[in-house]
Amino acid sequence: MAQDRFTDKTSLETLAKLAREGRRDALEELVRRIQDNIYRLALRTLFLPADAEDATQEILIKIITHLSAFRGESRFSTWCFRTAANHLLTTHKRRAEKWGYSFKMCEKAIEEALSMSSAEIVETPEDSLIAEEVRLACLQGMLLCLSREIRLVFILGVVFEVTSHEGAHILDITPEAFRQRLSRGRKLIQNFMSKKCSLVHPGNPCACARLIPYEIKIKLLDPENPRFANHRCYARRSDSVSSRLQELDEVKRLAVLFRSHPDYAAPETFLESIKKLVESGRLEILGDRRFDRSTEDMT
Repeated sequence: MAQDRFTDKTSLETLAKLAREGRRDALEELVRRIQDNIYRLALRTLFLPADAEDATQEILIKIITHLSAFRGESRFSTWCFRTAANHLLTTHKRRAEKWGYSFKMCEKAIEEALSMSSAEIVETPEDSLIAEEVRLACLQGMLLCLSREIRLVFILGVVFEVTSHEGAHILDITPEAFRQRLSRGRKLIQNFMSKKCSLVHPGNPCACARLIPYEIKIKLLDPENPRFANHRCYARRSDSVSSRLQELDEVKRLAVLFRSHPDYAAPETFLESIKKLVESGRLEILGDRRFDRSTEDMT
């Protein structure tokens, strides 16, 4: 079967089986199909695109070198998320996590931004794009205020909308523990946003535009190189968010905001990098039974 004969109806499980049998076209299609969700999970967890790219490549290599560990006891996509979550929970602290983000720190930044004099605020034609950058970065940054364990549960439960049973399997915890961590994460973020975000509580002043000069001043924002507003993606859904939020209660508004991020696309270089590694013979894909304990336990 040639690569161009694979369709969207070809299951991930079928592609994984063919890849184990030595079909490089199936392996390439498999990587193409899973890389975006893994990258989105890594980006939400680690904040900085460069760190998310590094982690995604590491996770993809783990997946393709341990395909024989997948025994079909769950969906392949769930198994991939489990591999990714295990990696993201155990990887060393990345750059953004070393910034010491906390809800108290975010609250202080908003208060300082709102207190800046009008003379310090200069509007430019690019401000709408940069305000969008601030909004996206703010939501991403709030996730850094959560511990990694709660952060991953929040991302899986709120953004990816996995069930408590699927989330429990991904994180190797009980469904009850997943629900408790999700409730804890929601409560922490909701308590902060209900006091500081106008999109969650209309009585709050909107701080996104006011944060622009403040974040430029402290060098957190580079207007010439936005991390998120110009990120390669498949769709941007934020245009309809404001109108939809008016019809929802506070809890549902929170979920809509975090799901309103663009469908970020993984860098186009991932697939090419994997192809080069496979062609180099440096990766063992078939019959590799030399698993570490954490990977072997993933099924």
